[in-house]
Amino acid sequence: MDLEYPFESMSREELLGWLQDAARLWLAHDGLWFQAVESTEGMAEAIAHDASAWMEFSPLEAGRIMKRLGIAPGGGIDALLTCLQHRLYAHLNEQELVEKSETRCVFRMKKCRVQMARGRKGLPDFPCKSVGMVEYSAFAQTVDPRLRCNCLACPPDDHPDDWYCSWEFTLAEVAEA
Repeated sequence: MDLEYPFESMSREELLGWLQDAARLWLAHDGLWFQAVESTEGMAEAIAHDASAWMEFSPLEAGRIMKRLGIAPGGGIDALLTCLQHRLYAHLNEQELVEKSETRCVFRMKKCRVQMARGRKGLPDFPCKSVGMVEYSAFAQTVDPRLRCNCLACPPDDHPDDWYCSWEFTLAEVAEA
């Protein structure tokens, strides 16, 4: 007996609910994986493995988003912003675009599910800056190899109460051959 693909008959709202649940499960798996490594190898080793995983995952995610949306590499700031809106994180966290020009943008994570959960448990912010640099740099350079990422602030850095991390993306000049 063939099993039916259940999503074809779902409403837009039902599909969005499934997408949000899938994103939550993805993030839960990421957190559980991290905690398992942390409990046996320690925080520094877990962060190193996490960075390694993000170095592989970020280009994969960016590439699939680009393929799905028909975005060719080299699309600059506009392509990056479109792709950032389609990440799994976009279904879980509250993001904002603070500044935008043809060659630069500033992107912030206003509400981060991971950091907010830690706050509810009375834990300090997770020190995700080093992993974020790997993640956002690899993602951006997949969208456009000319893009450069700079962290303006990310835990363990101090940040205001109304956002957790802030990232600047700039479009580097192409060197003449």
